[in-house]
Amino acid sequence: MEKFPGLKLDNQELHETMKVESSVMSPNGRPPIPLEKKQKLGTLRPGRLPRSGLTEVELLPEESGTPEPPSQLKAPGRELWCSVFDNGSWLWQGVDRHLVELTGELMDERQELRALTDQQPENTRLRAALRQLDKQLVSNLSLLGFTPSDRSRLGLVQVKTRTKLQELWEQKHKQPAPF
Repeated sequence: MEKFPGLKLDNQELHETMKVESSVMSPNGRPPIPLEKKQKLGTLRPGRLPRSGLTEVELLPEESGTPEPPSQLKAPGRELWCSVFDNGSWLWQGVDRHLVELTGELMDERQELRALTDQQPENTRLRAALRQLDKQLVSNLSLLGFTPSDRSRLGLVQVKTRTKLQELWEQKHKQPAPF
């Protein structure tokens, strides 16, 4: 009995074809939690560790300040470079500089493409290319941890200086809250 009439694949070929197609499909569900985060939370199970275990990487000494931007970056790319390294205290300058450089080049390209789009507003291909470039920029910024969801995934939160309760207390009593 043939399971797939009209299909000229035997069961082995069909199985291999389905395996390839399923590996290309996007994963369902939540992304896996990093092992470091599980270890910090105390939910890491030894039976689920890689055979080599967790190896700690020695943090290399970082240069203080903003590293010199690459010479090929133009004004928008240099501005992004400085902004990323000034505001991204979690970045490793020696490792993340390549992605920051690529993102800076995309910023330069975006400015040029934006100028072309302004000159030729009827050209829909330029506008589509600009939108695609914007997606790449957001993706790179996300990889670097510069979107709200990625900052929370990395455990980076903005510290509130005053809570809403403290603000209400100060408004009512016109003095700093006692707590």
